[in-house]
Amino acid sequence: MNKPIRIIALTDAGKNLADCLLRYMPEADLWFKPKPFAETVQQAFRRGDALLMVCATGIAVRTLAPVIDNKYHDPPVLVLDEQGQFVIPLLSGHQGGANTWAGEVAEQLQAQLVVTTAKPYLRPIYTVGMGCERGCPQADLQTLFNHCLVEAKVSQQQIASINSIDVKADEPGLMSLAASLNIAYQTFDKQALAKVEHLLSVKSDYVFATVGVYGVAESAALWAAQQATAQAAELVVNKVKTRKATCAIARSYSGTIANNKSG
Repeated sequence: MNKPIRIIALTDAGKNLADCLLRYMPEADLWFKPKPFAETVQQAFRRGDALLMVCATGIAVRTLAPVIDNKYHDPPVLVLDEQGQFVIPLLSGHQGGANTWAGEVAEQLQAQLVVTTAKPYLRPIYTVGMGCERGCPQADLQTLFNHCLVEAKVSQQQIASINSIDVKADEPGLMSLAASLNIAYQTFDKQALAKVEHLLSVKSDYVFATVGVYGVAESAALWAAQQATAQAAELVVNKVKTRKATCAIARSYSGTIANNKSG
C-alpha cells in the first residue's frame, strides 16, 4: 500500500486485533479511540490516508458519508470485525486498491474476505521482476531472488514467473535461474512495461536512457502480474539493488476463491 495507513480501533478487543495487524504492517499508525472521532477520521480520509477500521460497518459508513467524493479520488477503506473473522473492502475497491489490500489482510489473518464488487480479487499471484548487467552470474541472481522472497514473506512455490525486459530475453543468468527453479521466464518490450510506469516506487533516468523504461525490475514484475490475472497489480517488494542486479516482487489477485477458514 503506497499510502499512509491508519488502523482505527474503538474497543479493547479491536485494539488487540490492531496490535496483531501492526506485526504485518509496521509502517501503519494505530489510532485507539481517537478524539474527536468523526473529525479525526474524516480529516485522514480527506488527506488520502488508507483506513483500516476495526468497528461496525455502520459506524464506518456514517462517519465517512459526509466526506465521500468518488471512486477515482477516495482512498481505500477496509472494515474488520473485532475477532478478525471478516475483512470488508468498503470503499474504492477497484480504483483505490481496497480489494487487493483486503485480500492481503485476509491472507495474513486467515480471515474471510467479503467482496461485493463485480470482480473479486481473492487468490494472490506473485511475480518477480529482475534486471542485471550482461553476464551476471546465476549465483548472484539466486542470492538476490532469495532475499526478496524473504522480504515478501512468500515461498518459491508461490512465484508464478520471473520477468524482465526483452533485451534480456537471452540473458544466461536469468534464463538458467528460472530453469533451475522450474519457473517460467518471460520478457516484455518497453511499450508494454511503460503501461505500469505510474505504479513504480522509484524512477531512474539512467535506466530510461539505457533501455527506454524507468525501472526494469518493478515494471516487469507489475506488468507480468497484471497479465497473469487481468487485474490491477501492486508492488510487494520495491526494487532491491545490488552491484550487478535488481529485483522486485509484485502481486495481483485472480478471481479464484481461496480457501479461508470457516466458522
